[in-house]
Amino acid sequence: MLKKTIIKYAFIHAVGAAAYIALIATLLSYASKIFGPANNSILGAMAFLLVFVISAAIMGLLILGKPAFWYLDGLKREAISLLFYTLGFLVLIAVVVFLILLIF
Repeated sequence: MLKKTIIKYAFIHAVGAAAYIALIATLLSYASKIFGPANNSILGAMAFLLVFVISAAIMGLLILGKPAFWYLDGLKREAISLLFYTLGFLVLIAVVVFLILLIF
């Protein structure tokens, strides 16, 4: 498989993960405005934990899904490359986010 294709997949997966993280962060930021105050209800804690578990599953699929399939299909070197390129793009996105936080 071409290195260019692996990098393209990694970029798409990292941007997808960052977009999902931004969506969940927005939801959590405006949760009290959207859903009202929690009133110490167990439902608020349950909702948060459900979102947490679902998010872990989605992130696992986005970051580890295709590399796992490739690895099991015998494309071991490509799978490892995809995983590390994806993580590299995520680190780059994190650095950009932290720089924006520092500047503004």
